[in-house]
Amino acid sequence: MNAQESNGKLVIISGPSGAGKSTVVDLLLKNCSLPLKLSVSATTRPPRKDEVDGEAYHFLDEHAFAELRDEDAFLEYKDVFASGYWYGTLRETVTTGLNQGLWVILEIDIQGAFSILDSIPDATTIFIHAGSIEELERRLKNRGTDAAESIARRLQVARDEMSFGEQYMHQITNSDPMQAMSDICSILEKVGD
Repeated sequence: MNAQESNGKLVIISGPSGAGKSTVVDLLLKNCSLPLKLSVSATTRPPRKDEVDGEAYHFLDEHAFAELRDEDAFLEYKDVFASGYWYGTLRETVTTGLNQGLWVILEIDIQGAFSILDSIPDATTIFIHAGSIEELERRLKNRGTDAAESIARRLQVARDEMSFGEQYMHQITNSDPMQAMSDICSILEKVGD
């Protein structure tokens, strides 16, 4: 699949857990004038407090996820953080958005990003980071959603992920979410010209 064959564009946003990707993407969807659409991923993990099915994720049981995987319904999928929970990007969501001329945003991990680039190599890639591992650790602890062992696992993954940032077209340090959003919107507007 080539995003240029449709009117839409694919935007991949990755970065370590705690970098503020979701906050920046939410701001981008509300403030950038481009026709943006977030691709909602599927997961087998249970919803967190205040997460709504179909908005945060499509929450599936393991059997439903496995059926979709067997039907080749995912562009990419994996067990993230060796947590036992699966996450995946639904092919139909991306294809439909691109065919409608939308800029489809995938907020996914690095491994997923590289998998998708194999089939959609002209995607715009943006890596968001917090500036340092210490800042990531502070954010993860302040978030209050993860146990200490989960935070330690996420920080180890983050150390590995930071080394891949240079392989993305653009890198954004998220020290101010509004500024990060503005920087990304400017990048995307230039891509659209």
